Amino acid sequence: MKLLISLFFSFIFFLGFSQTYSLKDFYKSDTVLDNKIDSIFNLLNDTSRVGQMIVPAIGRLGKSRDHVLALAQKGWIGGILLLNGTFEEFSKDVKNYDSTMIAKGHLPLIFSADAEPTLVNRKIIGSQKVPYTNTIHSMDSVEIIASIISEDLNKIGINQNYAPVIDASPNKVVSNRSFGLNMDTVISFSNKFINTTQKRNIIATAKHFPGHGYVKGDTHKELIFIDGEMKEVENYIPLIQSGVISIMVAHLAVKNNEEYNTFGLPSTCSRNIVTNLLKDSLGFEGLIVTDALNMGGVANLENNGLKAAQAGCDQLLMPIDEEKVLLNILGLIEKDQIFRKEIYDSIKKIIRLKICLGKLI
Repeated sequence: MKLLISLFFSFIFFLGFSQTYSLKDFYKSDTVLDNKIDSIFNLLNDTSRVGQMIVPAIGRLGKSRDHVLALAQKGWIGGILLLNGTFEEFSKDVKNYDSTMIAKGHLPLIFSADAEPTLVNRKIIGSQKVPYTNTIHSMDSVEIIASIISEDLNKIGINQNYAPVIDASPNKVVSNRSFGLNMDTVISFSNKFINTTQKRNIIATAKHFPGHGYVKGDTHKELIFIDGEMKEVENYIPLIQSGVISIMVAHLAVKNNEEYNTFGLPSTCSRNIVTNLLKDSLGFEGLIVTDALNMGGVANLENNGLKAAQAGCDQLLMPIDEEKVLLNILGLIEKDQIFRKEIYDSIKKIIRLKICLGKLI
């Protein structure tokens, strides 16, 4: 297997792909990068390809480390969310899981965390202390705090931060996780957080699309609805224009909206929201990640992982049954060539990110 890995990288180098990239290159048109992505993609079978989309969690409230290790050894995952643990144990996890992927001849993983200012000290015990998001009142403070968080994430080996929260503050679930009620402030502070994070080679993730701030209820517990106008969608436009790389879609259904009704589905599983609105109307070409697929707002929806992939999501976060999701997608791409093309595009996007993160040289 080690010989396979050696031949793999020798092959890439032989083709002249020794150039290195960073996140600032993600949206650039680059023929050499495109060819490198295709070459890596072509070395994988469909199981390993689809596995790139699946992101389980470890730590408290996640799956057991042994369960996720078994998935990693098979090449059935593309990333891991480090969810509720210590700085030291997560640092060890990154080394252990990536070394497993390399030893088994699989692509390295994207490691993620919920490192919002409000959550980071609880999610990563031992991280540097920072104030809650709703207590940050200046652009300079945003930059300093995003830099502190990114410094810790880089030390651990975390590549993707599920932050910042773009939602307005009225909803109690996101109130102290939001930059406030003034949307100009939310947008400007969010852009500063995103740019500071991505300059430090960590993917920033704007959430929770299409907007959690003005709804009543908690998607952790049940499916909740945006009734009529989606008031927060426009907040994402300047963030997309400024180059945010990842957006998280929430388990929010939309009703009484003629153009973007989800017909009882959560937005994560609605093609109307993920593809028609976020991709086509807003022009987002980055990475689309679901909110956790084990949350109450989506958990009871049969085949929710497959439905999220059909909607246009790229990363499927915390599936209840990773193997079932994998097999469902594999089964459908054999029957549906249009779906196969869309899934392949998602996978190539993930490979592109791994190259731009420096995980693939």
